[in-house]
Amino acid sequence: MKTKFSPPEDPAVKKPPRKQRAERYVLRLFVAGATARSLQAVLHVRQLCAAELKGNCRLEVVDIYQQPALARANQIVATPTLIKEFPRPVRRFIGTLLTTTGLFAELDLVAKTQIAV
Repeated sequence: MKTKFSPPEDPAVKKPPRKQRAERYVLRLFVAGATARSLQAVLHVRQLCAAELKGNCRLEVVDIYQQPALARANQIVATPTLIKEFPRPVRRFIGTLLTTTGLFAELDLVAKTQIAV
């Protein structure tokens, strides 16, 4: 039986620092079926993830017709509804999701002072 031998670590030798994990966004989008409005909301949120969050997000799309229990648990009253689960605090955005500047501010993705009124 072979065993792998590793020499004892020298305390004088410093290890390189571990890379810090970038903050990962967790978004959940609730839609109602395969309607044009639902598909448009999915497209806009995916564009948001790709462009602004640089792919640093996990998007879960939930059809309330397919998963009504999940919709009830999250108290969804209208669609489309986008919920930013992580990082905290949890934020909700209900509506067409067409204006991404307002969406960024509401979800705390950018500082509200950066958006021109």
